[in-house]
Amino acid sequence: MRGFYIGRFQPYHNGHHKMVEAITAEVDELVLGIGSAGHSHTQRNPFTAGERVMMVTKSVADFDITTYAVPIEDLDRNSVWVSHVQSMSPTFDVAYSNNPLVIQLFSEADVEVRQSPMFNRGTLKGTTLRERMVHDNDWRSLVPPQVVDVIEEIDGIERMRRLGATDTSEDTNEVSDTVAHTRTNEIENHNADMDDNSNSNPNPNPNPNPGTTEQ
Repeated sequence: MRGFYIGRFQPYHNGHHKMVEAITAEVDELVLGIGSAGHSHTQRNPFTAGERVMMVTKSVADFDITTYAVPIEDLDRNSVWVSHVQSMSPTFDVAYSNNPLVIQLFSEADVEVRQSPMFNRGTLKGTTLRERMVHDNDWRSLVPPQVVDVIEEIDGIERMRRLGATDTSEDTNEVSDTVAHTRTNEIENHNADMDDNSNSNPNPNPNPNPGTTEQ
């Protein structure tokens, strides 16, 4: 049996890794969907799809299971999102998610959906982890060692700090008060996004992109 599990993996962390480990006990093969594959070089999405493929592939290599890392680009029409995913992925028999929207969409498409326990959700959130990385707080203990290697190889921390400085400069010097207010609202909405890998929020944004449901 082949399973499917999607996340943005910005970056892939121990919460994701624990969930993958749990899934491997139930399936023979696992497709790992790299969500929001077209997004990179922003504070929220600092890493490219290729870099995330490296993180995931290297991290799951020790599991005794065949895995496929598949980039999945965003699609803004939820009603056809499952078909989009299926067109980009090897066929699968069961999807894994704790995200209410993803569960709903797969269920409507008659795809079996299973949920897994959450792992240290208070610390293992993408938003929290990225903040730790930028501010030089402990983050290495929260990701597999293979992810540390990839981030160091691509000088990812320096990239994230530069992206943060760029965003701050734009907000201060170039954006009008009206646009700045709009950007603030967008940032607040983005910060409320869900982690597809461990989210239990029963009231998601009514139209989030399923491929971006990870903080």
